[in-house]
Amino acid sequence: MARLHLHLVSDSTGETLESIVKAGLGRFEGADTIKHFWPMVRSEGHLDRVVEEIAKRPGLVLYTLINGSVRDRLEHRCAALGLPSVSVLDPIIGALTDFLGQAAVTRPGRQHVMDAAYFQRVDAINFTMAHDDGAGAENWEEADVVLAGVSRSSKTPTSIYLANRGYKTANIPLVPQSPPPPSLFRLQHPVVVGLTTSPDRLIAIRRNRLLTLGQTADTAYVESASVAAEVAFARRLFADHDVPVIDVTRRSIEETAAAVINLVQARDEAGGDAVGDADKG
Repeated sequence: MARLHLHLVSDSTGETLESIVKAGLGRFEGADTIKHFWPMVRSEGHLDRVVEEIAKRPGLVLYTLINGSVRDRLEHRCAALGLPSVSVLDPIIGALTDFLGQAAVTRPGRQHVMDAAYFQRVDAINFTMAHDDGAGAENWEEADVVLAGVSRSSKTPTSIYLANRGYKTANIPLVPQSPPPPSLFRLQHPVVVGLTTSPDRLIAIRRNRLLTLGQTADTAYVESASVAAEVAFARRLFADHDVPVIDVTRRSIEETAAAVINLVQARDEAGGDAVGDADKG
């Protein structure tokens, strides 16, 4: 497969464009691509300099540009170079315009304004960082989500991802020799979610962790029977307290976070009633 140059041209940070391209490339196995990022392109002069660079490494041009004259200039320049160009948000904006019956606001980077949602994310990140690994149990009631699971079951990275989505998240490790405080299962505001994984997968992750730290792998931390007992202990605890469980064995952080968000939304839509096991069905 020939190497493809992807040129991502945006009048803002380019995060939206990068996410769309990442999702698209995920549908193609072994695609050999080189991504070139051209953010904050808001004038024709800036665009001309970018197009000069694009011409040196011709490829597919994907863009999110609001200014009409800059858009037109990019399309004309790409056509003259014989390069395909695609405005990736146009179909979405067009459909929303039809359904909402109003024109879209023509301001670059509008999704990045420092509005209430922005400060909610900041608060969520601060809360989550302060309540990692069982810290701050006295404040768990203020959380939106509390994740529980054995060591290396992706609690911290999932918490951080959820925080970036605006959810205050605390997490607690489950250790058979040191059971969690009873208050964990009496929380009213947050959704308590159990994370579990297969013992084999957990052992592999823990071995890699020990190697990274330069420590010996000859320990109960990675011993098969011990790890299996940990996982069984956590599952019994979740079952005894009717905690919804997400198996992260084959899930990415993003997929795990999406499952957690579904649980939160289901609880909210049900008016605070209990939610079921995330892995059922």
